[in-house]
Amino acid sequence: MELLDLMNHKMEKAVAALEENLKTLRTGVANAAIFDHVQCEYYGSPTPINQMASIKVVEGRQLVIKPYDKSILKDIERAISTSDVGLVPQNDGDVIRLNVPALTEERRKELAKHAGKFGEEAKIAVRNVRREGMDAIKKDKEYTEDDKKEMETEVQKITDKFVKAIDEAVKAKEAEIMKV
Repeated sequence: MELLDLMNHKMEKAVAALEENLKTLRTGVANAAIFDHVQCEYYGSPTPINQMASIKVVEGRQLVIKPYDKSILKDIERAISTSDVGLVPQNDGDVIRLNVPALTEERRKELAKHAGKFGEEAKIAVRNVRREGMDAIKKDKEYTEDDKKEMETEVQKITDKFVKAIDEAVKAKEAEIMKV
């Protein structure tokens, strides 16, 4: 049964990766998590912005980024400008301010499609784990035919559970995005 545990663990990782990806989608409300994947060159190596600056939500629609080292302010500003976050940084010499505008209907639909795309990638990862598990069960000579059928049924149940979790996460994020 360690095969099933391993598959369960891999599928959990796929769902966790999906949830991390969904956090990066902007929903019209200021959220520091949209910078989790934005990196800036810092002493020769790319470093996530949230590791070299504090990011605070101010007044619900504004983000304030205050770097721990003021010498990298311009670098952070450049990294945000070139990223796909879609916000315009305003540098005042001490901090970077980003106003999060309300999303247009068109942009909401586009972001909902992105959420769906992330969900589809997660489903593909889960299906790949399922396929690997099914192949391992078929190749293993220790199992009887009945054991193989029983394990394949269990693998399908696990897969269905994770696909349902992915669908629910994507549906919740799409609803959050589409909410005005």
